[in-house]
Amino acid sequence: MRTLYLDCGMGAAGDMLAAALLELLPDPDSFVEELNALGIPGVHFSREASVKCGITGTHLAVTVDGQEEESQDFHGHGHEHMHGHEHIHGQEHGHVSSCGHVHEPVPGHEHENVHGYEQGQEHGHVHGHEHGHAHGHSHASLRDMEHLVREHLHLPERVKEKMLAAYGLIAEAESRAHGVPVQEIHFHEVGTMDAVADIAAVCLLMDRLAPDEVVVSPVHVGSGQVRCAHGILPVPAPATAWILRDVPVYSAGIQGELCTPTGAALLKTFAARFGQMPPMRVQAIGYGMGKKDFEAANCVRAMLGEAEAAPEEICELCCNVDDMTGEAVGFAMERLFEAGALDVYTMPIGMKKGRPGILLHAMCKEAEKEAVLRAMFAHTATIGVRENRFRRHVLNRRVETLDTPYGEVRRKVSEGYGVRRGKYEYEDLARIAKEQGISLAEAEALADREGLR
Repeated sequence: MRTLYLDCGMGAAGDMLAAALLELLPDPDSFVEELNALGIPGVHFSREASVKCGITGTHLAVTVDGQEEESQDFHGHGHEHMHGHEHIHGQEHGHVSSCGHVHEPVPGHEHENVHGYEQGQEHGHVHGHEHGHAHGHSHASLRDMEHLVREHLHLPERVKEKMLAAYGLIAEAESRAHGVPVQEIHFHEVGTMDAVADIAAVCLLMDRLAPDEVVVSPVHVGSGQVRCAHGILPVPAPATAWILRDVPVYSAGIQGELCTPTGAALLKTFAARFGQMPPMRVQAIGYGMGKKDFEAANCVRAMLGEAEAAPEEICELCCNVDDMTGEAVGFAMERLFEAGALDVYTMPIGMKKGRPGILLHAMCKEAEKEAVLRAMFAHTATIGVRENRFRRHVLNRRVETLDTPYGEVRRKVSEGYGVRRGKYEYEDLARIAKEQGISLAEAEALADREGLR
């Protein structure tokens, strides 16, 4: 299994994740050129070498209209607050916070821009009052961001969907943390393009690397507090904390914010699971650097390699029936699959009084057991279901989509334990056979001659 492991021992941020993934590519400079051709308004990417605690890595710098985001006039202006609506946190790195005012460090707590990126990024605010800005900067709603991503960025649709999933998490987190509808969450123009750049880079890199599984370490979130005009806020900030629900997180004494909403949302979007690094044969390692220096290397580390699928625990639910028609059994099997069963099959059995019967099996994971059990009682005539536990060893599986002169052909690939095999999707071969007026076997041979295997 092609596995990507992300070590977030110093937290995570959009640019750090992007830089770590960038180092896994054989030609990172060409990819940076691709990023600059995406069409993100005013944005330019550049790759810079960076050294932390003696380790050399990459910092992915993003400029917006010729300036790095951190240098933009975002928290000065002297307008705290000359507009009459509350700003919701979205940047927390020593600048504007949930309260919508310039951060000041709490005495005894260092609070600078910990990673040196994303200033103003995804900084939301609640609408509902007239703007009283002494200067003009506009805001973008979640709908505006969807329009930008879908209509103006030169990206595959699957990458756009991942971007919008990450943005949706951020907007929902702001909504939950501050008690306002998602529709009323807005993003500041200053910082918005920088955030779009980070999210687009990570999503496109993930698509290019195409790991079968992404595993993320427990996330170091930092510690301390920041002061804003409305009070003192804890680290992690409310939106980050909400996004990281059900994720293993910790603090190891470093003062400052190590994980941002963007970083948290990207981890949550792509992680198949959070935990320790699995046994794997590492083939490439990347280091994505933040800007600030600590006694620990301020980086995200990405490790790409091959890992064998671990045995998984599955549940078998089975029952005997002797008073159902074949059609009724077939209908029940369909419902069991819909309920989440991994596999459903039958075996002929002999029952009491010499009656022929059917032994119905449904294999499922623990999370789907209740739904499958309910479906079995609802759609069969049984009055009792047996349960068994098994460990299952499986080959790693994925679906490849291949371009041919006859259209796209999907191929299911299974590999692991020294075995690799592929099988074309029946529907695609059937389509070719019908269109070309040939048999199914001839369609498969035609696909083979095109070099698909």
